[in-house]
Amino acid sequence: MRENTLFIVLVCCVATIGGFLFGFDSGVINGTVDGLQLAFNSDSIGTGFNVASMLLGCAFGAFVAAQLADKFGRRTILLVSAVLFIVSAWGSGISTSSFEFILYRIIGGIAVGAASVLAPAYISEIAPAKYRGTLSSVQQVAIIWGLFSAFVSNYYLADLAGASISQLWMGFEAWRWMFWIELLPASLFLVALIFIPESPRYLVLNQKYTQAKAVLTKLYGVDEGNKKFDEIRGSLAGDKHQPKLSNLLDGNTRKIRKIVWVGIGLATFQQLVGINVVFYYGAVLWQAVGFSESDALLINIISGAVSILACIITMYFIDKVGRKPFLLFGSIGMAASLAGLVIAFASSDVDFDGNLILGAMGTFALISANAYVFFFNLSWGPVMWVMLGEMFPNKIRGSGLAVSGFAQWGANFAITMTFPIFLSTIGLAAAYGFYTVCACFSIVFVLKYIHETKGKELEEMQGCDDFVTGLNEQ
Repeated sequence: MRENTLFIVLVCCVATIGGFLFGFDSGVINGTVDGLQLAFNSDSIGTGFNVASMLLGCAFGAFVAAQLADKFGRRTILLVSAVLFIVSAWGSGISTSSFEFILYRIIGGIAVGAASVLAPAYISEIAPAKYRGTLSSVQQVAIIWGLFSAFVSNYYLADLAGASISQLWMGFEAWRWMFWIELLPASLFLVALIFIPESPRYLVLNQKYTQAKAVLTKLYGVDEGNKKFDEIRGSLAGDKHQPKLSNLLDGNTRKIRKIVWVGIGLATFQQLVGINVVFYYGAVLWQAVGFSESDALLINIISGAVSILACIITMYFIDKVGRKPFLLFGSIGMAASLAGLVIAFASSDVDFDGNLILGAMGTFALISANAYVFFFNLSWGPVMWVMLGEMFPNKIRGSGLAVSGFAQWGANFAITMTFPIFLSTIGLAAAYGFYTVCACFSIVFVLKYIHETKGKELEEMQGCDDFVTGLNEQ
């Protein structure tokens, strides 16, 4: 019996539905901002918290889920996240107050946070090294496809109703239906998860050897499955205790391991470049520079299509080119395109309502924005999740993902919460100037701290700090 490639791909695709929901739940808020402001009578700070509240749940979900997954299993916690997606989608649409809405969005955030770290980890633990990067990159394609689907759904629902704040079906406004559409993929995710196996590395970690061998045999065949079982078990030899956060400390110095700082750096820089300002506030951004709501939602769709194209390119080449070249190229491209947006916003005029008038710079701004989205989704979008899923050794993968995921969503919350305030105080040009500086710093970070993981089996990631030095000798 040979490697069951079709089964491996199907299993990984089920896991990526979590990525789709991650993207959809993140992007759906983009078209509902006007409805939230009107329904809950919120100011810029209140609007920012309505939008960013999900990210508090994301940070908590990423931190807790990764640890719970070491105790109860990756698949089990993904099943819990599917239920939370369903609860959040329904509750967000039915909410009658900011408090109620924020509560349901935090529940959805817990689901997103869990899916964001567990789906790539699960895929990394299932997929063979030779195409692990490709299959892990499908996660980002799914995230962007979820965002794109949310943008398309928002656009057509608003178009059918006439505006996001207008009534659509059954007496409910269009923005509420934007949330309820998510019930369909969330239910599919819940059902599909029932039919996939548990991660074999989790099973070995918890000494469920018979089940682990059965899963590995189904994935890789008898001979290769037994070989991988021995490799996984060998990588955990002499370490019988359950994974815990203290494993992230170096046994000799008792300081946080260098590889953990690299994971935190990867997760944080992915957000500091400001990408989710485009995803969460795209409609607000383009309306602020003179486009109508309909045009702004259509621009979001174009950005989503560009994102998918970039992810597909990365998915095809990542196991050939490697991870670091994509990160470096993406950082340079983002810095340049963000600088273009700063120039466009800084050189525009301001109307009586305080909105920017781009004039002749409008086309340049649109090209720069889509170039920025392209470079992000060619690099930091998919590659950060790929590397977090594979760079940590088996015994600290859950804890490493917990801390990195918490950092990622914490930075996401800070960027998302501050954008409406930036928009009403220092302005777009200064806000994007900050994101540009962060993109420039990410170039230095990649050059100095990132080393290649292409083609390495997860069991090779044993010397925790070898990743940082590039030696991998243990």
